[in-house]
Amino acid sequence: MNEPQDLENVETAEETTIIDTSNLDDGQTKCEACGSTDIALNVATGMLRCNFCRHEQEGATFEKAIDDIRNLTGQVIGSGAANIEASTDDVLTFKCGSCSAEVIVDTSESMQARCHWCRNTLSVNEQIPNGAVPDKVLPFSTNKEAAQGEIKKFVNKRQFFAHPTFKEEFVTDNVMGVYLPYMVIDANVQGQFSGLGEVELRRWTETRTVGTGDKRRTVVTTYYDADRYNIGRDFDMTVEGLTIESNTEKLNLGSTDKTNNVVNAIKPFEMDKAMKWDANYMTGYTAEKRDTNVDDLRGLVDVKITDIARHNILNSVRQYNRGIKWQSENIDVVGKQWKAAYLPIWLYSYQHVNKSIHYVAVNGQNLKTMGSVPIHTTKLLLFSLFVGLIVGVLGMLGAAAIFEDIDPWIGAVVGFLLGAILQYSMTQSKYRNKGARYEHERDAVAHIHNMKSSDNIARKIRRTTKASMGGDNSQTVNYKGGS
Repeated sequence: MNEPQDLENVETAEETTIIDTSNLDDGQTKCEACGSTDIALNVATGMLRCNFCRHEQEGATFEKAIDDIRNLTGQVIGSGAANIEASTDDVLTFKCGSCSAEVIVDTSESMQARCHWCRNTLSVNEQIPNGAVPDKVLPFSTNKEAAQGEIKKFVNKRQFFAHPTFKEEFVTDNVMGVYLPYMVIDANVQGQFSGLGEVELRRWTETRTVGTGDKRRTVVTTYYDADRYNIGRDFDMTVEGLTIESNTEKLNLGSTDKTNNVVNAIKPFEMDKAMKWDANYMTGYTAEKRDTNVDDLRGLVDVKITDIARHNILNSVRQYNRGIKWQSENIDVVGKQWKAAYLPIWLYSYQHVNKSIHYVAVNGQNLKTMGSVPIHTTKLLLFSLFVGLIVGVLGMLGAAAIFEDIDPWIGAVVGFLLGAILQYSMTQSKYRNKGARYEHERDAVAHIHNMKSSDNIARKIRRTTKASMGGDNSQTVNYKGGS
């Protein structure tokens, strides 16, 4: 097993390596200029600023345990991502390093407290096994005003069908900066995929006349010649900075009463800008605690890694233009690294009259926005019926003009149904964004190397009328979110 570089206090048990990423022994970050502990993030510069003398200093950057993920073996876990101890109380007692007074910090409410005697700020910079303190933090790089502007633009585009109560009550004053807990995973894997692929050789059309008398009509048929191959791909792959929500509630992307999926959809984050954990980044923001362990997330991560592998080997099978049907997909995880992180999100929430909770979330780093707006269902239904009537009339006129043997009323009914259903579903999709998600299979940072290919012809397909191969699963995503 490769030893982590430039990090101390490494404990190894079997194939698991625990890395101590804790920060300060006394729980305090002091100003380099005046020694004050009253420090907070300056979003404009990304640096920590002393609120007493205004001096700014850089936080500690997060050092990688493994310089090259291709050398990662076994399981490496940051101390902030270690298993949560259910018996650990949220309320912790700290002794002030300046005056020795004992101060209580309730980590379920805050990561900081002030000494009531000397006013020094005490920060929970030492990791505690209750999910409250991660290995690293990605600071906010956008301010509240910018987030409010993005939320307003998002909602304004959805005013027409928005519920009147929502429009009356909508204000962005309650937008909050929140650090949500994530697991950040690096993985070194070996993959073996095998299946079938088809290559189109040529296509052509043939015209023939069928029927007799006034029933005669011309039929045009397209035919295809193709070759089917047995294909195999053996490869190595690295995945870097895959982020997974580590709060149980936010993991439930299929929730019917909360639009949790919109939080997932504002990824990715630039994890290379993450800093070593320092509670001073939390000043002025709230945070949720992690309540899942590595074992709880391992299965979900493995499914996502398979999705990522399937999409990243597409470049090696582009010639199979009729489709690919993978029959065997084997992913062997050689090494995996887990780090707990707090990532920045601006969050607007609204509880609708039917008790459902709608969110508009903004990435605190790049202002990417996704959300859900409650719909005035009656208004949308009536408008959809109106659109259906218009499309139905057009369908009746079109059927009468083009098809002599089709009753125009059939065109009217089909047009009405299609118009109404499409209008309703498209509007609902735009307002609810139920299908919005982070496309991990396409957007995760992954690299394929040491690719070995095998392509052997298995069958010649001639004069088929099928335009593509049946069972194509080359771009299937196994994990799309849900409970």
